[in-house]
Amino acid sequence: MIDHVTDLATETFVAHRNLLFTVAYEMLGSAADAEDVLQETWLRWVDVDLDKVHDPRAYLVRITTRQALNRLRTMQRRKEAYVGPWLPEPMLTAPDVAEDVELAESVSMALMLVLETLSPTERAVFVLREAFDVSYDEIAAAVGKSPAAVRQIAHRARRHVDARRPREVVSPGETRAALESFQRVLETGDLQGLLDVLAPDVVLVSDGGGHKHAALRPVVGAEKVARFFASVLDSTESEVTTVPTVVNGNPALIARLDGEMDGVLAVHVEGSRITGLYYVRNPEKLTRVESETALTLR
Repeated sequence: MIDHVTDLATETFVAHRNLLFTVAYEMLGSAADAEDVLQETWLRWVDVDLDKVHDPRAYLVRITTRQALNRLRTMQRRKEAYVGPWLPEPMLTAPDVAEDVELAESVSMALMLVLETLSPTERAVFVLREAFDVSYDEIAAAVGKSPAAVRQIAHRARRHVDARRPREVVSPGETRAALESFQRVLETGDLQGLLDVLAPDVVLVSDGGGHKHAALRPVVGAEKVARFFASVLDSTESEVTTVPTVVNGNPALIARLDGEMDGVLAVHVEGSRITGLYYVRNPEKLTRVESETALTLR
């Protein structure tokens, strides 16, 4: 009987695992921390009396949200001591995700950075409501607030995000075209070509986490961003290669130096020009991408 209950708990958890991971990742911006949250969720789930659970999906989302909220509050202290800008851990996603414009935008680097400006509770409410269409009653149970309070939080969070999210959502084809131009520029060192593909007010955010060289503050403006990349290319004797991929639902590049992964570069495009560049170089945030990339090359 115990084995049957355990098997049922396992089967239910596995059936909802992808959903739970995505909830945790969108709340945390870290795949490693999201995996830890899922482990904590599982340990609590196996102790639940399943006969008293009417909606396993809602119950699991509730546990995951609570654990993610706890983790998010401890992560905030880590971020305060972080060296330079903090970017979300990049996640390889299937190419078909990029074709769903709304889904791709919901997990994009640009939007994930906007979510960083919300309070933990606001972020949980926004993610559950906007990304997963969870009911206000279910969200209330997950975050420990009344449904009326959750409605107010959702409205405030939506207004906050709408004021800061990218103004224009472009097709994956437009993003790929701009990224291909940028890729050619990186591999040829053509500074003028770089200026042609960058929007005048482009912003570069680079994350080395104190482990690799990166700008300690966002770099703003096409000429400054072009000079930054030019100095990086001039300072290395390694062969620079870039490989197209799909990260966080959008076309991106994996950059390699002499074949070794150096970082993941994601972009935001508006009007056929790049307005945002997000370069993750921190090795601790590249472990998952590196292992998954290695698997596809076998």
